[in-house]
Amino acid sequence: MLPAERKQEILRYVQEKNAATIRDLSTHFDVHEATIRRDLSELEKSKKLKRTHGGVILNEEEIHSEPHFDMREGSFSEEKQRIGLKAASFIEDGDTIILDSGTTTTKIAEAIKDRENITVITNDIHIAALLRHSQLKVIVTGGTLFQQNFILNGEITNHTLGNLNVKKAFIATPALHHEKGLTHFDETLISAKIRMVRAAKEIFVVTDHSKMSRVSLYTFAKMEDIDYIITDSKINKHIEKRLKESCDLIIV
Repeated sequence: MLPAERKQEILRYVQEKNAATIRDLSTHFDVHEATIRRDLSELEKSKKLKRTHGGVILNEEEIHSEPHFDMREGSFSEEKQRIGLKAASFIEDGDTIILDSGTTTTKIAEAIKDRENITVITNDIHIAALLRHSQLKVIVTGGTLFQQNFILNGEITNHTLGNLNVKKAFIATPALHHEKGLTHFDETLISAKIRMVRAAKEIFVVTDHSKMSRVSLYTFAKMEDIDYIITDSKINKHIEKRLKESCDLIIV
């Protein structure tokens, strides 16, 4: 096996296990420990792994921003569609729900647009426009428009959400960690999410696997606040196991 191939396989191995010792890796790849140390040093320089005493762990990726809505909409679109369809199956006739702003929650809106007897509350004008010809009751929170992402946010949004009591909220997040919960890089956007979580009896987090084991600066929900996480089948097995310890994890 070429060194470049071995490093990729080491990365896959650690992603699966979330941690490994130098001895484990040396045995698994049948190479000297000194070779593994060199490989790990190079992987650490690329910030893909983090060295520990006698081993290595998966480096938690810190998120400081995210792409424009149009770019995010094209990423993992098939996975998001499956997540949206599964999330929609939890929505019952007569429900009042919150749909957070996001590309995955937009897929939920698409999945329920032909249904009736559902009230949808959203701070996403793209979702509201998508449902404009439906038979659903659509309530828009109001607020200041963030043009790049179709989000309504600010004091008006917070006031509206702070006075609501709904059955289910479907929450999007740029970062989800099995210990740190749901986090966001922008302090101006978390206040609405906090109020959505407070307003609902059941919290559904809808996110593709790429957001897993990521951390941003501001926490807006702890793991104990979450009832369900709906994600796709590419989720790391170790992360899957850890999340199942905290809530109902649904993989599609």
